[in-house]
Amino acid sequence: MVPVLTFDIETIPDISGLIKLYDLPADTPPSEIAEIAFQRRRQANGSDFLQHHVHRVLVISCALRSDEGFRVWSLFGEDEAAIIQRFFDGIEKYTPQLVSWNGGGFDLPVLHYRALVHGLSAPRYWDMGEDDREFKWNNYISRYHTRHLDLMDLLALYQPRANVGLDDIAKLVGFPGKLGMDGSQVWPAYQRGEVAAIRDYCETDAVNTYLMYLRFQLLRGQFTAERYQQECDVVRAQLGVLDQAHWREFLAAWQ
Repeated sequence: MVPVLTFDIETIPDISGLIKLYDLPADTPPSEIAEIAFQRRRQANGSDFLQHHVHRVLVISCALRSDEGFRVWSLFGEDEAAIIQRFFDGIEKYTPQLVSWNGGGFDLPVLHYRALVHGLSAPRYWDMGEDDREFKWNNYISRYHTRHLDLMDLLALYQPRANVGLDDIAKLVGFPGKLGMDGSQVWPAYQRGEVAAIRDYCETDAVNTYLMYLRFQLLRGQFTAERYQQECDVVRAQLGVLDQAHWREFLAAWQ
């Protein structure tokens, strides 16, 4: 079995980077720096969603299905460089089928810019045929290759106006969707010291994405109805073993 890795990231404003870009005093409170950045974005385009390069990665949550079973884990903490390098090291080791929901529009570009900022290395991820000829025809970078499968982008047929948020489509299908938080609440939660809650939320998004991947495999005929149910049962069983509050809530919401 080719390992399948679904992932999701949660980010906060890059306070130290914004200090540099805006030439602000180093002792300016982080909340004020972030608000300055939000205001500038609202003035520029009507939204306070920051540009990709000034998002600092706080959490990367992963769900991996392999011959060894199914598992979920998170890379998180204050050392952004270490988090991102460990993520790319996993790709280096396993060369998985990478699956995301809007990963091509947000998660991966953020990881690209932040890896560049920190001087990291990810040769397997960036291989486009220079080292492995197979990667010329199927790599992680090309939008129309499947080694990275952005389910939102593909299901919308690459038409932004047809994009659907993960929460809506997951709930329509019968999966839990987002529980207790969304991306807009991450920065306030971080300021309150609720990093564990952010991690838990990110993990449930990674598993929602994996479940959507299973449904997609059923849609395209790669899974029979029986195989699809078996794979869902593998996920249910593993989450039940974890016996943590966010997984109990997740399983209760899964129809």
